[in-house]
Amino acid sequence: MKKTVCAIEMRGITKRFGGVVANDGVDLRLCRGEILSLLGENGSGKTTLMNMLAGIYFPDEGEILVEGRPVSIRSPKDAFANGIGMIHQHYKLVDVFTATENIVLGLEEGRLDMKAANEKVRAICEKYGFEIDPTQKIYNMSVSQKQTVEIVKVLYRGAEILILDEPTAVLTPQETDKLFAVLRAMRADGKAIVIITHKLHEVMALSDRVAVLRKGKYIGAVSTGETSPQALTDMMVGHSVTLNIDRPRFDKPVKRLEVKNLTCLDAEGVKKLDSVSFTAMGGEILGVAGIAGSGQRELLEAVSGLYPVAEGDILYSPEGGQSESLRGKTPMQIRKAGVAMAFVPEDRLGMGLAGSMGMTGNMMLRSWRRGKSAFVNRRDPNELALKIWKELEVVTPSTEFPVRRMSGGNVQKVLVGREIASAPSVLMAAYAVRGLDINTSYTIYDLLTRQKMKGAAVIYVGEDLDVLLELCDRILVLCGGRVSGVVDARSATKEQIGLMMTRLGGEER
Repeated sequence: MKKTVCAIEMRGITKRFGGVVANDGVDLRLCRGEILSLLGENGSGKTTLMNMLAGIYFPDEGEILVEGRPVSIRSPKDAFANGIGMIHQHYKLVDVFTATENIVLGLEEGRLDMKAANEKVRAICEKYGFEIDPTQKIYNMSVSQKQTVEIVKVLYRGAEILILDEPTAVLTPQETDKLFAVLRAMRADGKAIVIITHKLHEVMALSDRVAVLRKGKYIGAVSTGETSPQALTDMMVGHSVTLNIDRPRFDKPVKRLEVKNLTCLDAEGVKKLDSVSFTAMGGEILGVAGIAGSGQRELLEAVSGLYPVAEGDILYSPEGGQSESLRGKTPMQIRKAGVAMAFVPEDRLGMGLAGSMGMTGNMMLRSWRRGKSAFVNRRDPNELALKIWKELEVVTPSTEFPVRRMSGGNVQKVLVGREIASAPSVLMAAYAVRGLDINTSYTIYDLLTRQKMKGAAVIYVGEDLDVLLELCDRILVLCGGRVSGVVDARSATKEQIGLMMTRLGGEER
């Protein structure tokens, strides 16, 4: 039997950011020839811990050993020198460069032989089963191909230890299966791999062991074959959590929003939405599925008055009233027309929240124009901020703490909590649980379902097909800005939706 070699040991790792202890005396080991999943709630310190291996942060206390040798990793260059490479969730590629040009970018090799570099890239791809053309431009690649370039980039630099942060967040089920096959081939070749993910079904399918962090502390590691999603969730949260999404039926759904032949162009005149039509009913959650860049963001922004409409119409039907067109109206005009619409955008700080403000200030952004006085009412927004702080367990010193200094998951809690609190008749959410831990994600699912049962039309853009199938009533599938189909979430399958996301097997209706 092949003896496993300990590739990484982290001993007593502590990292502080001011008064916040992100990692508190963490011990972790990773062996060659294994895939380790790293789990934990928001703010548990997963990414911070891995960023210290990748040379982005440096630990305040503790030591790191690579192949039994104590090392000092003070930069990504140091990490690569020790055979460590990290593939981040947001890719760092130059669109106008080819795959190989991105892969060799930054290498100090003197005069570069691009022909030899292309051949080396091809050899890596053939060895592990990657499917990319080294000479293809990044802007012509799919999301999964861009991810492949990032993985090949660290392998090209000699990485034997790979860290992947949420690697399947924007992949179809078919692309996820391909990625898993590649990772298993790399494991068989003796690579040591860490996966940071929130998707427990993927943890169970791929990893050999699972390590759990909670509030910056190391809770323990278990063999994947000897645990279950429920047990892992209990370890992460510290108490039992129900992993079931309740999907009640609303008695009498009513038409709330009708989108007709919606076409939108970007600044260069390229179609981002192409004759999109659908109906959102009050009393249902309409899911929107599609690979990244299929028009999800443009669709929600167009409906909410933030993106120009070239053709088509958006009709809103109020309770007991006649429908009216929202086309051409600004968000403020939409609100003045009596449309109670809430929007949780994909870009939390760019469009959703003011980063320099605290929770109270961001609650006021939703209410300051409602008052008749020139003076600002801080009492109600502060009460709402305190309510969200407690109910969604936002990890922040106070409600005045700037949101730009919060973790991504906590920023998301503030944004979702604020929009749901407005009791909208139409609630649109793009990736509402991205970056959130399991416990909080299920709290958000429950809040969305409560809005649905109050008669709101909920439009939910998600990236986890298992959740979409469990949470939603119907699912609208987009591909390249067009509708591939609308399916009943109670009877559809992941494989069916995955094919429709790539316009294979999709029938527009």
